[in-house]
Amino acid sequence: MALELVSGALLSAFLQVAFEKLASSQILDFFHARELDQKLLNKLETKLHSIHSLADDAERKQFMDTHVRNWLLKVKDVVLDAEDLLDDIQKLYTSQVDTESESQTCSGCTCKVLNFFKSSPISSLNKEIECRMEQILDGLEFLSSQKGDLGLKTASGVGSGLSNELPQKSQTTSLVDGTDIYGRDDDKLLIFEWLTSDINNRNQPSILSIVGMGGGVHRRLKEELKGKKFLLVLDDVWNENQPKWEEVRKPLVFGAQGSRILVTTRNKEQLQEDDCWKLFATHAFRDDDTQPDPECKKIGMEIVKKCKGLPLALKTMGSMLYNKSSVSEWETVFQSEIWEFSKERCNIIPALALSYIHLPSHLKVCFVYCALFPKDYEFKKENLIQLWMTENFGHCRQHSRTPEEVCQQYFNDLLSRSFFQQSDEKKEVFFMHNLLHDLAKYVGGGIYFRCELDQTEKIQKVTRHFSFEIGHNEYFDGFGTLCNTKSLRTFMPKARSTMISFWRWEMKMSIHELLSKFKFLRILSLSHYSDLQELPNSVGNLEHLRSLDLSRTAINRVTEKICLLSHLQILKLNYCRDLWELPSNLHLLTNLCRLEFKKTNVSKMPPHLGKLQNLKVVMNSFDIGHNKELGIQHLGELNLVGSLSIEKLQNVENSLDALEADLKNKTHLVTLKLRWEGNRNSIDSKKEEDVIENLQPSKNLKKLSIFGYGGKQFPKWLLENSLWNMTSLVLDECESCQCLPPLGLLPFIKVLKIRKLNGIVIIDADFHGNNSSSFTSLKALEFLSLSRWEKWDCQAVTDAFPQQLIPLETLQIQGCQQLEASSPRALDLQLRECGKLQLEWGRTKSLTMIRSLLETVGSSPTHLEELTLSYCLKFESLPGSMHMLLPSLRSLCIQGCSILESFPDKGFPSSLKVLKIINCSRLVGSLKGALTDNSSLETLWIIEPDVECFPDEGLLPLSLPSLIISNCPNLEKLDCKGLHQLSSLQNLYLISCLNLQSLPEEGLPKSISKLRIRDSLRCQKEGDEDWEKIAHIQERYIS
Repeated sequence: MALELVSGALLSAFLQVAFEKLASSQILDFFHARELDQKLLNKLETKLHSIHSLADDAERKQFMDTHVRNWLLKVKDVVLDAEDLLDDIQKLYTSQVDTESESQTCSGCTCKVLNFFKSSPISSLNKEIECRMEQILDGLEFLSSQKGDLGLKTASGVGSGLSNELPQKSQTTSLVDGTDIYGRDDDKLLIFEWLTSDINNRNQPSILSIVGMGGGVHRRLKEELKGKKFLLVLDDVWNENQPKWEEVRKPLVFGAQGSRILVTTRNKEQLQEDDCWKLFATHAFRDDDTQPDPECKKIGMEIVKKCKGLPLALKTMGSMLYNKSSVSEWETVFQSEIWEFSKERCNIIPALALSYIHLPSHLKVCFVYCALFPKDYEFKKENLIQLWMTENFGHCRQHSRTPEEVCQQYFNDLLSRSFFQQSDEKKEVFFMHNLLHDLAKYVGGGIYFRCELDQTEKIQKVTRHFSFEIGHNEYFDGFGTLCNTKSLRTFMPKARSTMISFWRWEMKMSIHELLSKFKFLRILSLSHYSDLQELPNSVGNLEHLRSLDLSRTAINRVTEKICLLSHLQILKLNYCRDLWELPSNLHLLTNLCRLEFKKTNVSKMPPHLGKLQNLKVVMNSFDIGHNKELGIQHLGELNLVGSLSIEKLQNVENSLDALEADLKNKTHLVTLKLRWEGNRNSIDSKKEEDVIENLQPSKNLKKLSIFGYGGKQFPKWLLENSLWNMTSLVLDECESCQCLPPLGLLPFIKVLKIRKLNGIVIIDADFHGNNSSSFTSLKALEFLSLSRWEKWDCQAVTDAFPQQLIPLETLQIQGCQQLEASSPRALDLQLRECGKLQLEWGRTKSLTMIRSLLETVGSSPTHLEELTLSYCLKFESLPGSMHMLLPSLRSLCIQGCSILESFPDKGFPSSLKVLKIINCSRLVGSLKGALTDNSSLETLWIIEPDVECFPDEGLLPLSLPSLIISNCPNLEKLDCKGLHQLSSLQNLYLISCLNLQSLPEEGLPKSISKLRIRDSLRCQKEGDEDWEKIAHIQERYIS
């Protein structure tokens, strides 16, 4: 079989760095100045090229031969040793150039540095460098000599894998929506029938196996299953050992009749042939307007068969072939010997191995780095890109693109090839499938090492990148195993979830020991370290450090020694709440491109940060003081990123200072809050108008909030709708403003909140923009505490809220007691302390009314699912035919409606599932006629009733499954007959019934399986008077 073409071996990415360093003038000048043997450099370059000629063949064969895999890992180790040596040489050269440059200003500076090298002690340094070089050459010679024994073949045209230019097709990456599901319709029907069937063995739980791809979260078996009916899901089962399964089954057979066990596994075919082709074609042929090449389609069908029905294999293989346009390339993939390798040697799915092999080398190194993450780890795109940048993965010969832009392209390429999957579209959160995580770990070997809490495997000497699992207040002593790992480049803790912010860790090794031991560190994270108050000065010796994360520590001072780290690119100090100031010489860090200090007490900016042209600053707030050191003008020199709240704007003395903040040119700022403090003795409206006018944001702004503004009119840049990209706007406590801007013209505004604008009396067509179409994207609208607001003329505009065909998701009007108007349609309508509103129901699904009046017109509320009426004191009755008018009603809550005395005689809609009656004792008594024994009601809440005994005989429907009685200070006893009639009652809650004397003598209904008693004097512990009456209940929660 012909040698398969590979896009570029992972080793090529390592070699590229070494070749570039060997060709640098710094290395050549250093060898010349120190009179070192330049033949050593030539030998090193020759040996590296010799190794590189074997890289592509070894890349493929590592999946078929563990000896080749081990050889590759050893080669990478030696190449990284070579890179470390060349780094040291470059650092020596640069440090001496800098030293000489500081003392000499003449043009012959470089010559004087070379003279310095010649005049300094040579022998010891030369011997050390030459000795390390010889060791590297010996290692490469030994590894090169093994190619015959390993059967490695030399590739022709060596060098193609070294380029990390962006491939032409990936310039506009075509992403596939990953939400389509194929081949599961029959499975869904099968599961439903299985769960609802009565066929079962009384002595054995019923088991159903679902075959598919792994990647879900494993659930722990529940304890105390005896006598309980359960559904147990065993997700991602691999083990087929029969004796072990017998051990698992033993405690399960004691469950109640009807118990079910659902097993998912990935050991067999999952999708049918047609579904396999659909999934593959979705990713391989993304251009719907073009027909695939017939020959490619034919080969593709054969490749689909080799994927054996596994969805992840089909997705990654299709995504990989999308980037290959010729028939010969498709044929090469189909004929690859990788399809035939034995899983006993390598537990990697062949299709995934092939997809990896055909990645370009620059994508391989980015992918393998993710082996440092835990399985099922959800990560943010920007955080991973920052790690890649600091590892210099974004270095590209296309100098028109920044490293960040290059790494963003790399990320999108891996996403388009299905190596990453999107977890939540709104949060830019992604994850990597477990099987791909296994692949990354396999290829990375010991070089990328993650240590789990319960892991016995020890870190290897070759390890360069190290992450470790931490939990809540975890003491981790695994660092003692790092003794033989001198060349560590990455050191970072990683919890299994990014959502957990309170975890802490500590270690036996001191921070000083850690910093002294690993001089090659590029990425160092001490985030969440529990006892870090100050960094030792030895941090200044980490000459290669590019990223330092001290977030969520107790650090109160950052040593000035940090300003010696000339390669530092990223510094994170987020949530360091004891930190009050930053080092004054940060401007000396010429490579610093990202500084983060959200949620700290830092108020004063270090001087001269504006000199760092590539620096992006992430800070959550800036408090303006009365002196110039704390003036708003200091924001002008910062390239702000993300979100910013500018506080105490009343302290701006001169509106020109606000202009110097230069917010208009801060294009990376997407969220902005402008806040004036309240309770001021006097307000200079004209000054505040001038200040806000000069705080015009960039057109890229997405979210804007204005608090406490004292001007009489809003700024022109808001009136003129220059912020076209804005999606959220909050106007709060702008009490002097008498009219609103034409916000209806903002095409992308989704959330609009207007609060405490007491100057507003009328909202008319100007608010909508006097346009034939306004608020075209609005989803959530809120008006809060507009005490003088009387009129809302939204019908003056022909197409105000044109999405009324698709209503607002949420409309909330609260504290607007003077308002009388027609309300726009909304799926969720919340009215609190309003005047009188007129509503056309439309597709409203939820209505909440608190101390409000509502007049309805038009069609019936056929879509209404939730209705809440609270303290509507003029509300006299529910519709007599509500069982017909509200056919979709699922939840009804009535609270404090004192005039409302009874429910309709014809009862409730058959759809009603939840009924809450709060502080309406008269209504409770009318339940007998309203609820029938055939009622569909599932949960009844009785809260704050004025009763001494409950429930009366015949009051509640016999079919009621759940009853909650809460806040009943006068309740003394439960009616025995009324309670025992409830033959279907399963759940009973008694909450804050402090005067409940005793439970019924006959006990509680035998049907009850769950009982919760809270804030009651009865049944506190076993042996109490009523304990025997509840001893039979399976789940008891008493507090």
